[in-house]
Amino acid sequence: MTQSANRPDALPIYLQISELLIRDIAAGRLVDGQKLPPERDFAKAHGTTVRTLRKALNELEKKGLLERIQGSGNYVRAGGQVESVYSMFRLELVSGGGLPTADILSVESCEKPAGLPPFGTTTQATRIRRLRYLSGTVIAVEEIWLDAGAGTLKRDSMQDSLYRTYKQQLGLWITRAEDRVGLGRVPDWSPQAFPLVIGQTTAFIERLSWGQAPEPVEFSRTWYDTDKALYVQRLI
Repeated sequence: MTQSANRPDALPIYLQISELLIRDIAAGRLVDGQKLPPERDFAKAHGTTVRTLRKALNELEKKGLLERIQGSGNYVRAGGQVESVYSMFRLELVSGGGLPTADILSVESCEKPAGLPPFGTTTQATRIRRLRYLSGTVIAVEEIWLDAGAGTLKRDSMQDSLYRTYKQQLGLWITRAEDRVGLGRVPDWSPQAFPLVIGQTTAFIERLSWGQAPEPVEFSRTWYDTDKALYVQRLI
């Protein structure tokens, strides 16, 4: 696994592996009926132990994505849409799939600025800026605005998946999202680690996300490098 995926705030290793495999199945890199490598070799390829790998494979089996045949091996069973930690994360490597991770650049409580679409029930929000990776490759910068009415986030316990963080810290379930994809200019707070220069035009996603309330609770903006990643939406 990548260095960023081994941070204390990252998902447990077995969940990282299972999520990566789910995204590989969704991307068609692993196809129905395909036999996975022997567990010892597969574990080595993922930089983990056989015991941890088996926990990841158990997760896939529970989701109906894996068939384990005694004396024969492990076989992919692709079909239907399966819920995953990153089920709403639409960016994938150009080659397909990739495990999402993130570095937090800043977390601030502030007034919602003019120009944002209406969301939430207050004039205050938590603003989160992050650098995004897929399997260790820098692919995007993003800015997330969470309405203050949803609660206060603790930076030191944020995970790579903010939606999972919302559930665990705030009891907030993101149930749906609306994306608008277009072009935008890389923001002036973008770090040097992001390969595109400030002001450069690149692909851009705006997202409104809803929880249990009728009004959206979150607004986000993502600028991504089209040489490294693609926006993918699958209809199954």
